[in-house]
Amino acid sequence: MKVILIFVTTLDGKITKWGDAHVHKWSSEEDQTYFKKLWNESKVTVLGSTTFDFDPIKPSPTTRLIIMTSHPETYQARVVPGQIEFSSEPPRTIVGRLRDEGYEQLLVAGGAHIAASFFADDLIDELWLTLEPKIFGSGGNFVEESKLDVALELLSVEKINERGTILTKYRVLH
Repeated sequence: MKVILIFVTTLDGKITKWGDAHVHKWSSEEDQTYFKKLWNESKVTVLGSTTFDFDPIKPSPTTRLIIMTSHPETYQARVVPGQIEFSSEPPRTIVGRLRDEGYEQLLVAGGAHIAASFFADDLIDELWLTLEPKIFGSGGNFVEESKLDVALELLSVEKINERGTILTKYRVLH
């Protein structure tokens, strides 16, 4: 199963503007369109509970969401069978379970903690990163502070607007 991590970041690696997690306030319209397309095409997506709590996603019969949380029991009222589930399983267990269920691709779409944990377990196959031509100086980092050593190989680059927003795709060198 191919595991793809997607993010939008500033040139200085920030995924929030001064701590405000409303990405749609600063990311380009072109990136938001791209993200919505990926989201709608994904059969299964993983994100963290902080991302989910901040911007709750409506259930969709075509996309299965797995929300990673330390306390899945607190979300029981928000479970939608076959569409939204909450799990305290480690990333490796989730990936193995989804692979066993026959999924061919997993989109990992949110949270610095989630990104770091999937990288730490060497589970990411590709990183699809949108670079917005902005610098915030402070804000949330792309991955939480942890010791990582991830080598990447550039697969593609696409300029998607006149301001210089760039979609990049990298293969993780395992």
